[in-house]
Amino acid sequence: MQDIKLIPASSKDIKTISDLAALIWKQHYPSIISHRQIDYMLGLMYSAAALKEQMEAKGHLFFLIEVQSAYTGFISVNREEENNWFMNKFYINQEVAAKGIGAKAFGLLKKTIQPDKMTLTVNRQNFKSINFYFKNGFKIEKVADFDIGNGYVMNDFVMTWINK
Repeated sequence: MQDIKLIPASSKDIKTISDLAALIWKQHYPSIISHRQIDYMLGLMYSAAALKEQMEAKGHLFFLIEVQSAYTGFISVNREEENNWFMNKFYINQEVAAKGIGAKAFGLLKKTIQPDKMTLTVNRQNFKSINFYFKNGFKIEKVADFDIGNGYVMNDFVMTWINK
């Protein structure tokens, strides 16, 4: 297994996170959503101002995923209740994905935040990610659609993981 680390990120890492998001989204999402929607969502969620607000005003914790001394992805979570967390983002460079990095990073995240429950949303057409979440103990809780503006709607599953 490769040397994988979960590194706490701060506002000094915003450019790194934004650059990783642009790379990964443009690798992963064109078969699921349009290029125009990708660009819109990157601007909405990964601009420097948006990331700073998530970190500072909304209390989202960001972690960079480091493999062999290079950042290959990131995770963002926020506490909803005592030990209940929401996973906002979990992305890995597709050039190195499917090699156990995600499972190891998720394991490190669980050790770090020690959740009783974790919830996330995932596009219903994102089969690769849905299967990853199933393999890591998540279950579909419900179907939900979210209007994100500019005529775009996220058609998602809400998935949950319960610590047993």
